[in-house]
Amino acid sequence: METNSVSDGLLLLPDEIMKQETALKLLKAGENVFLTGSAGAGKTYTLNQYINYLKARKVPVAITASTGIAATHMNGMTIHTWAGIGIKDSLSDDDLKRMKQRKYLKEHLENAQVLIIDEISMLHAKQLNLVNQVLKYFKESDEAFGGIQVIVAGDFFQLPPVGRNGEANRDKFCFMSEAWVEAKFRVCYLTEQHRQDDEILNQILNAIRAQSIQAEHIRALQQSRQHDIGETFTRLYTHNMDVDNINYQHLNEIDNESHQFNAVLDGNEKLIETLKSSVRAPEELTLKKHAKVMFVKNNFDLGYINGSLGEVIGFEEDDQNGILPKVKLTDGTTLLVEPETWSIENEAGKVIASFQQIPLRLAWAITIHKSQGMTLEAAEINLTHTFEKGQGYVALSRLKSLNGLKLLGFNDQALELDSLAIKADRRFQELSTEAEVNFENVDLTTQQNAFIRHCGGTLNPTEISRNEKKLSKGGKQSYATATLDETKALFEEGYDIEDIASERGLTPATIINHLARLHKEQNLDISVAHPGDEVVEEVRKIYKKLQKRQNPEHFTEDGSIKLRPIVEATSPRMAYDQVRLALLFIE
Repeated sequence: METNSVSDGLLLLPDEIMKQETALKLLKAGENVFLTGSAGAGKTYTLNQYINYLKARKVPVAITASTGIAATHMNGMTIHTWAGIGIKDSLSDDDLKRMKQRKYLKEHLENAQVLIIDEISMLHAKQLNLVNQVLKYFKESDEAFGGIQVIVAGDFFQLPPVGRNGEANRDKFCFMSEAWVEAKFRVCYLTEQHRQDDEILNQILNAIRAQSIQAEHIRALQQSRQHDIGETFTRLYTHNMDVDNINYQHLNEIDNESHQFNAVLDGNEKLIETLKSSVRAPEELTLKKHAKVMFVKNNFDLGYINGSLGEVIGFEEDDQNGILPKVKLTDGTTLLVEPETWSIENEAGKVIASFQQIPLRLAWAITIHKSQGMTLEAAEINLTHTFEKGQGYVALSRLKSLNGLKLLGFNDQALELDSLAIKADRRFQELSTEAEVNFENVDLTTQQNAFIRHCGGTLNPTEISRNEKKLSKGGKQSYATATLDETKALFEEGYDIEDIASERGLTPATIINHLARLHKEQNLDISVAHPGDEVVEEVRKIYKKLQKRQNPEHFTEDGSIKLRPIVEATSPRMAYDQVRLALLFIE
């Protein structure tokens, strides 16, 4: 297959480097695959096709991504959580032994047959090496990633992962890691366009990728400054300072009472400084009703992730935490946002530094780094002070169409790309073209069936068709149901509430809420968690009294009874979680 070249010797994207069908065929054959291509080329679509194919054949597949916001695209979790590596740079033998003792981790790592990592460009080379090390240890195999199939997807023209000060890109990019070389990935480079419904924006993005920007592309970008993009749009800037200035300006314009939330810091001073630099929540957070906010941590159980956008709609008093903000997400969900803790542990698993804060920051404006993985309807972008190659490409590729763009300006660097990423991309195109030529017309059915058998899946056509029907009916499993299922599995195995909470890294209160939902929605028998007749009886009496009195201070906005008045009326005083649990057996 010939690639079209332009006068200065740079590559333009050929019309077809690989068809989706060929990519899918190689995936099914059990090959390790790197799936790449421009924004909207159908990477997520191809992955979903493959995921459904595996699920119908009962092959366990782990769906992960390098960041929280990317993980939501396919209902997965972050690779750091899945592999148990957290924010570590290295793992000792002791670390690995301790990981093996965590039942939940041990089970899913030993059962894994296929691992998918999306938005691979934002995973640091060191972290891919750690995932490789963990899987070899759990699978007791020296093969790459313990011998399971690994599929990585993404685009290295996105920004590289955040590294240490002064760290060169070649040390950060995943494709430079030992694990990448070991895995011998087949490259599948997709080029068909499926997302952007806008031809001009596509042309501009592909011209940036090929580094062959034309005068008409520049004109189209300059003219976008005049676009009317409506009232609800996101502002993307290159520097934190600009972002902060815009956010404070907007906050000051709101004529409502402000509430300040201060982070609680604890532990070793040096480590606290490390936490401060990596945590995206500010040390001092000021909020008002109608403030635009963004979540800066994943909490799949409550339905938000790092990058979720929303608006503060009010404040409520909480039993344990005092005043808390109430936020309405862009999808209409409303949440009372509790503080989250970021921590560093020592070898023995003891917390030696922690940072506790409401996981929000102001979001009238956000940095381009933070926008990776988002799809935006409309954005005002300023690329005048671009300082890193690739920033312009990332910012522009967030949009679905040129009509939603208002570009305030850009400098010379804004449309450039990292030279290592360009070289790598060219090599990826060559390898993909090679694979397309070699495999387009080859029948791989024998290898595909052998792979399903090797993974312990089914090839029975009746069973497959039954499973396919189930999958098409079930639609997407939301985070919320996936996390409920995890709690349910551990509860049915006989774990008590405390153990489930520590195994899943959640609070006992969250687990009790899960049990309430599982009982209500799935008729789960929760009687083994009964806190004892005496406790339930005492809480029942207080509950009935308060119901009778109908004091508005004792009830939340949705009409349910608050915990505090019940706790305060118990004697001797019960813990909040105890009351929470007793209420399950009353209501």
